[in-house]
This record gives sequence, structure tokens and C-alpha cells, in this order.
Amino acid sequence: MSLRTDLVTALLGVWFGIGLMIDAWAHTNLAELETFFTPWHAVFYSGFAVVSGWILWQAWRGVRAGRQGLAAVPKGYLAGLLAIPAFAAFGFVDMMWHTFLGIETSIDILFSPSHLGLIVTMLLIVTTPLRSAWHAPDVGERPSLGRLLPALIGLAFATTLVSLFLMYGDAMQYRAERVVEAFSLLDGPGADRLAAAMVLTNVVLLAPVLLLVRRWNLPFGSVTVMYAIAVLMPGAQTEFENLPILLGFVAAGVVSDLLIRWLRPSAARRGAYWAFAGLSAFATWALFIGVASATGGGLPAVPELWTGAPVIAGLVGLALGAMFLPNAAAERA
Repeated sequence: MSLRTDLVTALLGVWFGIGLMIDAWAHTNLAELETFFTPWHAVFYSGFAVVSGWILWQAWRGVRAGRQGLAAVPKGYLAGLLAIPAFAAFGFVDMMWHTFLGIETSIDILFSPSHLGLIVTMLLIVTTPLRSAWHAPDVGERPSLGRLLPALIGLAFATTLVSLFLMYGDAMQYRAERVVEAFSLLDGPGADRLAAAMVLTNVVLLAPVLLLVRRWNLPFGSVTVMYAIAVLMPGAQTEFENLPILLGFVAAGVVSDLLIRWLRPSAARRGAYWAFAGLSAFATWALFIGVASATGGGLPAVPELWTGAPVIAGLVGLALGAMFLPNAAAERA
């Protein structure tokens, strides 16, 4: 597909994703929800309608061009096409669930079978531009930021969906004061929960980046774009009360882009790839602690916690890098 077509797909997916963010905010902050028919559901499902209509139109164009069967579906669009009726079915189940069993307003939101079905099929739809770009002949090994932008948007919104359904372990939702408090006390669950949330969020953020770095020589700004989109979901859920922490993650995206420019990681440069994985994770969570300390009342009281947590993040990043690229790939001709 052309850049224009993939960009329209990505932007309609943005509508879809923002609708979910608004709905997530409503479920988190409005305890009086009593019906399926809400303005936020209207934004969410209208986003589904427009992006689905666009994907169906691309398949219909293939039919009109004389292609038959699966050959009529543009490369990369098949999974999204198949996810459309599945999403609609789960949407109907969700409406019935809310009608007869009520509206979830707490952690039960994240375990509802209908919600899990919606999120899996939504992932397939919003990542359509990524699959399209993956084998597109005009992308190449060193794409420009503009050419890769639809894929970045799609994958970043997929990351936000994962972070939403793991929100009980999302460090991006912490306020600076809470970070400082958690790492200042050894008694109680605060330090344990923050440490676990940092590890989980580290994997959720870094894994998509490592996938892209293995596939392409990423242009400068790619990780910044992804992290800027990734903070929108936790921002919506917290009403952006933790803005310094969220901006710290965007800054971590800039640092990761600088590391890519310096190290030039790729599938053929395993050592550089591993180094990037470890250093990117370390820098992200060192910034997390630094921003929290600067805006949350000073350094945490337990030095082992605030010095060791970024090191653990770096080691987890290194392990992820080794799993994503256990052996260097041969250079492509």
C-alpha cells in the first residue's frame, strides 16, 4: 500500500485509540456509569466504524481491480480485516454484559472477557500499518521518519492498549511524590509494587522498540514518537496529574533515539543491539527516578532502591535484547 493509504489507516486508528482512552478515563473516574450507551462509547465505536470502513474499502478496491479471494486484500491488511467482524461480535457481547451484569468501574474492567476480546481484535486493527510497512518494497532498510510514521503510530497505540490492560502494574501512572515515598520505606507494599511496576512497564515499552530496531535502521525521532503516544493512555487515566513523570518518558525516547544514532544497532550488529537494549532501559528508568526526585520532594530515603532499580531495568533490557536477537543476522544484499 502507498504511504498515503497507510497514513489514513493509522490516523483513523488514532480516532479509534483516543475513543478507548476517553472510555478508559470514564470507567476509572466516573463511578456513576450505568449504561452501555455513553458519549465515550460513541467516540470509541465510531472510531471502529471509520477505520473498519476504510480497511474494507481497500479490500473492495482489490476486488474491483480483478483480484480474487485473499489476493484482493492488500498485504498486511488481512489480519485487520478478519478482526473487524470479531470486534463487532465482542462489542455486542460487551453490550449484553453491561446490560445484564452491570458496568465495571475497578480492576474488574481489565479481566472482563468481552473487554479482552475487544482489546485483542483492536490490536490487530491498529497495527495494520505496521504489517503493511514490514514488507513494503519502498520502505527499505533505512526508511525516513515520514515513511515509517504510520507504522510507528500503529505500534505505539498497540503499546498503549497493552499498558491499559496491565494498568495494575503501570509505573507511568505513578505521581512523583508516590515514587519518592515508595522508595523511602522498606515496610509495607509500596516499594515492592513500584519495583514490580517498573520491570513490567520496562518490558511493555522496550519490546516494541527492539522489534523495530531489529527490522529497520530507525530514523531519528522514532522512539520519541512512540513514547510520546505511549504516555497518552496513562495520562488519560490519571487526568495528567503526573505530567512531569510522563514528560520524563518522552525525554527517555529522545535519549533512546540518540543511542540509536550513536550505537547503530541492527540485526547484523548483535553487540550494538544488546548494548542499546540495556542502555536504553537504564536511561529510561534513571530519568524516571531523576524526574520523580526533582519534582516529588527529593531523593528517596533508601539509596539501594533508587540506585539499583535503573540497573535492574538495564539488565532486563539486556535480557530482552538477547531474546530478540540471540544470533546476529547476515547483512541483506
